[in-house]
Amino acid sequence: MQTVLAYLMFIISGIALQAQNTIEVTLTDFKSNDGSVRVGLYDKEGDFLDLEFRTLKSKISDKKAVVTFTDVPDGIYAISCYHYEDDNGELNMILGMIPSESYGCSNGARGFFGPPKWEDAKFDISGGEKRKFDIRL
Repeated sequence: MQTVLAYLMFIISGIALQAQNTIEVTLTDFKSNDGSVRVGLYDKEGDFLDLEFRTLKSKISDKKAVVTFTDVPDGIYAISCYHYEDDNGELNMILGMIPSESYGCSNGARGFFGPPKWEDAKFDISGGEKRKFDIRL
Protein backbone atom coordinates (compact mmCIF):
# COMPACT_ATOMS: atom_id res chain seq x y z
CA MET A 1 0.00 0.00 0.00
CA GLN A 2 2.83 2.40 0.80
CA THR A 3 4.38 1.71 -2.59
CA VAL A 4 1.13 2.59 -4.35
CA LEU A 5 0.77 5.82 -2.34
CA ALA A 6 4.39 6.78 -3.02
CA TYR A 7 3.90 6.13 -6.72
CA LEU A 8 0.71 8.23 -6.83
CA MET A 9 2.40 11.10 -4.96
CA PHE A 10 5.30 10.95 -7.43
CA ILE A 11 2.90 11.23 -10.38
CA ILE A 12 0.87 14.04 -8.81
CA SER A 13 3.96 16.06 -7.86
CA GLY A 14 5.35 15.62 -11.39
CA ILE A 15 2.15 17.03 -12.85
CA ALA A 16 2.03 19.90 -10.36
CA LEU A 17 5.67 20.86 -10.91
CA GLN A 18 5.54 20.78 -14.70
CA ALA A 19 6.49 24.22 -15.94
CA GLN A 20 3.67 26.19 -17.47
CA ASN A 21 4.41 29.10 -19.75
CA THR A 22 2.80 32.47 -20.43
CA ILE A 23 2.41 34.19 -23.79
CA GLU A 24 1.49 37.88 -23.84
CA VAL A 25 0.43 39.37 -27.17
CA THR A 26 0.26 43.14 -27.67
CA LEU A 27 -1.59 44.17 -30.82
CA THR A 28 -1.19 47.68 -32.23
CA ASP A 29 -1.91 49.85 -35.26
CA PHE A 30 -5.61 49.06 -35.58
CA LYS A 31 -7.41 51.28 -38.10
CA SER A 32 -10.15 51.93 -35.53
CA ASN A 33 -11.50 50.85 -32.14
CA ASP A 34 -14.53 49.27 -33.83
CA GLY A 35 -15.29 45.62 -33.20
CA SER A 36 -12.83 43.33 -31.46
CA VAL A 37 -9.72 41.27 -32.11
CA ARG A 38 -9.47 37.48 -32.09
CA VAL A 39 -6.13 35.85 -31.27
CA GLY A 40 -5.53 32.16 -31.98
CA LEU A 41 -2.73 30.07 -30.50
CA TYR A 42 -1.89 27.04 -32.67
CA ASP A 43 0.09 23.99 -31.56
CA LYS A 44 0.23 21.92 -34.76
CA GLU A 45 1.43 22.73 -38.25
CA GLY A 46 -1.48 20.84 -39.80
CA ASP A 47 -4.01 22.92 -37.81
CA PHE A 48 -2.39 26.31 -38.45
CA LEU A 49 -5.05 28.90 -39.38
CA ASP A 50 -7.79 26.23 -39.23
CA LEU A 51 -8.09 24.88 -35.68
CA GLU A 52 -6.80 26.86 -32.70
CA PHE A 53 -5.29 25.22 -29.62
CA ARG A 54 -6.64 28.21 -27.65
CA THR A 55 -8.46 31.39 -28.63
CA LEU A 56 -8.87 34.74 -26.90
CA LYS A 57 -10.97 37.71 -27.92
CA SER A 58 -10.41 41.28 -26.76
CA LYS A 59 -11.91 44.72 -27.13
CA ILE A 60 -9.76 47.42 -28.72
CA SER A 61 -8.95 50.63 -26.88
CA ASP A 62 -6.81 53.46 -28.24
CA LYS A 63 -6.19 51.26 -31.31
CA LYS A 64 -4.43 48.69 -29.10
CA ALA A 65 -5.29 45.39 -27.41
CA VAL A 66 -3.45 42.95 -25.13
CA VAL A 67 -4.23 39.26 -24.54
CA THR A 68 -2.41 36.75 -22.34
CA PHE A 69 -2.38 32.99 -22.72
CA THR A 70 -1.57 31.36 -19.37
CA ASP A 71 -0.72 27.78 -18.39
CA VAL A 72 0.63 26.97 -21.85
CA PRO A 73 2.48 23.61 -21.91
CA ASP A 74 6.03 23.43 -23.29
CA GLY A 75 6.00 23.12 -27.07
CA ILE A 76 6.08 24.75 -30.46
CA TYR A 77 3.33 27.27 -31.22
CA ALA A 78 2.28 29.99 -33.65
CA ILE A 79 -0.07 32.96 -33.24
CA SER A 80 -2.52 34.42 -35.72
CA CYS A 81 -4.92 37.29 -35.09
CA TYR A 82 -7.39 39.42 -36.95
CA HIS A 83 -9.56 42.47 -36.40
CA TYR A 84 -13.31 41.80 -36.43
CA GLU A 85 -14.20 45.33 -37.47
CA ASP A 86 -17.88 44.45 -37.90
CA ASP A 87 -17.83 41.90 -35.01
CA ASN A 88 -19.38 39.20 -37.21
CA GLY A 89 -16.97 36.47 -36.03
CA GLU A 90 -15.36 35.96 -39.44
CA LEU A 91 -12.36 37.33 -41.29
CA ASN A 92 -13.99 39.16 -44.19
CA MET A 93 -12.49 38.43 -47.59
CA ILE A 94 -12.51 40.15 -50.97
CA LEU A 95 -13.36 37.67 -53.74
CA GLY A 96 -12.95 34.92 -51.12
CA MET A 97 -9.14 35.23 -51.24
CA ILE A 98 -7.89 38.58 -49.95
CA PRO A 99 -8.53 39.62 -46.32
CA SER A 100 -10.39 42.93 -46.07
CA GLU A 101 -9.81 43.15 -42.30
CA SER A 102 -6.40 43.60 -40.69
CA TYR A 103 -4.52 40.49 -39.57
CA GLY A 104 -1.13 39.50 -38.20
CA CYS A 105 0.99 36.55 -37.05
CA SER A 106 3.81 35.83 -34.66
CA ASN A 107 7.30 36.68 -35.94
CA GLY A 108 5.73 39.14 -38.39
CA ALA A 109 4.86 36.25 -40.74
CA ARG A 110 2.99 37.38 -43.86
CA GLY A 111 1.70 35.42 -46.78
CA PHE A 112 2.81 35.99 -50.34
CA PHE A 113 0.00 35.03 -52.71
CA GLY A 114 -1.52 32.97 -49.90
CA PRO A 115 -1.78 32.74 -46.12
CA PRO A 116 1.22 33.00 -43.78
CA LYS A 117 3.24 29.80 -43.33
CA TRP A 118 3.68 27.82 -40.09
CA GLU A 119 7.46 27.83 -40.59
CA ASP A 120 7.52 31.62 -40.56
CA ALA A 121 5.22 32.05 -37.55
CA LYS A 122 6.30 29.22 -35.22
CA PHE A 123 8.22 29.65 -31.97
CA ASP A 124 9.33 27.42 -29.11
CA ILE A 125 8.44 27.99 -25.45
CA SER A 126 9.48 25.95 -22.41
CA GLY A 127 10.61 25.95 -18.80
CA GLY A 128 8.08 28.36 -17.32
CA GLU A 129 9.00 31.04 -19.83
CA LYS A 130 7.05 34.27 -20.36
CA ARG A 131 7.16 35.34 -24.02
CA LYS A 132 5.97 38.69 -25.30
CA PHE A 133 4.92 39.34 -28.88
CA ASP A 134 4.17 42.69 -30.49
CA ILE A 135 1.99 42.30 -33.57
CA ARG A 136 1.24 45.27 -35.79
CA LEU A 137 -1.92 44.98 -37.84
